[in-house]
Amino acid sequence: MLIRLVTLVGLLFGVQDLQASEWGDTERRARGQTVYFYAWGGSPSINQYIKRWGAIVKERSGVTVKHVKVDDISLAIQGIQTAKRIGKSDQGPVDVLWINGENFARMKRDGLLGESFVSALPSAKNINLDDPTIVADFSVTTDGLEAPWGRARLVFIHDQERMSNPPRSMQEMYEYAKEHPGRLTYPEPPNFHGTTFLKQVLLETTQHIDWLSEPHSGDRFDTVTKPLWEFLDSLHPHLWRTGQEFPDSAEVMMDLFSDGLLDIALSFNPNDASQRIIDGRFASSVRSYVHDGGTIGNTHFLAIPFNTSARAGALVWINLLLSAEAQADKASPSVWGDPTVIDVTRLSEEDRGLFDSVDLGPATLTSDALGTPLPEPHASWVEPLEVAWKERYFGQTR
Repeated sequence: MLIRLVTLVGLLFGVQDLQASEWGDTERRARGQTVYFYAWGGSPSINQYIKRWGAIVKERSGVTVKHVKVDDISLAIQGIQTAKRIGKSDQGPVDVLWINGENFARMKRDGLLGESFVSALPSAKNINLDDPTIVADFSVTTDGLEAPWGRARLVFIHDQERMSNPPRSMQEMYEYAKEHPGRLTYPEPPNFHGTTFLKQVLLETTQHIDWLSEPHSGDRFDTVTKPLWEFLDSLHPHLWRTGQEFPDSAEVMMDLFSDGLLDIALSFNPNDASQRIIDGRFASSVRSYVHDGGTIGNTHFLAIPFNTSARAGALVWINLLLSAEAQADKASPSVWGDPTVIDVTRLSEEDRGLFDSVDLGPATLTSDALGTPLPEPHASWVEPLEVAWKERYFGQTR
């Protein structure tokens, strides 16, 4: 028995030594590489965060990160798709992408991603890779093809001095809109936040939630979405500008809320309101809340395309972004306010201290207050919902 135990321990340390050796080889190959990181460039605070950690990976690992700021990551994916079609399997211009949802589903379906890599990252030991929002991205299994980077959660925002008891469901929101015409709205789909609002309404009204975890079916679409359209048909006349016009983005909606023209705003970052209080865009009396039945939540990811020209550098860059140091920095509302994917119970006492020292601000809900997130519908439902919304409310010309 003792011999068997010693043998097992020896095998375990042998595997660990092999993994350490392989990662050391990755670090050696990464030195001197340039990683082109394609990520949304619309937030100065996020851009600054990427720039700062790009400088850190350069100093520590000799990897140069070029942030390619994009408005629509799907355009970069089109280029990768073209390279796949014409047989170019290396020297691609994209090394890491910030993606999730339908963009990941598209890349996985079309074979645009490289090998599974997440479990091989040293930083992955601090992440619960069995977490449902990490195992699946919009109901599409991730299979280690993309690394979790941060969490998102739909939250609603109100000023407690103007509204002490905000509506805690879509039905209560409708009742509030009827009593306070013109004081509510939502961003116009296919803006991401507007589509998220549609999905939240859908989850709160449909009788067939289980169908939404499966790929979109044209035969089921009308049955699943009928309560959604009935709800929106009733809601729209009571909205800002009588539902004939919608804010272009959540940012515009936030400005209308801050100017006192709306009573509720929404965000997919539970730290957003605190961040805006810190930088002076929101009053100190602003708070976040969620619906009693829960709100949609998901994880956003980092992926490496099949034709990257700097795979080792990409792995080193992603591994750093998943470190406790980088994740704690990102979680601070004064920096970005993006919730961590790390399971802090797995961290050393020293690393847990990095998160304990983060001031999440007055408007950020605790994990208990946020509750369990509602799962995203399968990625294939997104486009049909957006198309149907446009056709129903703005005709073919919208």
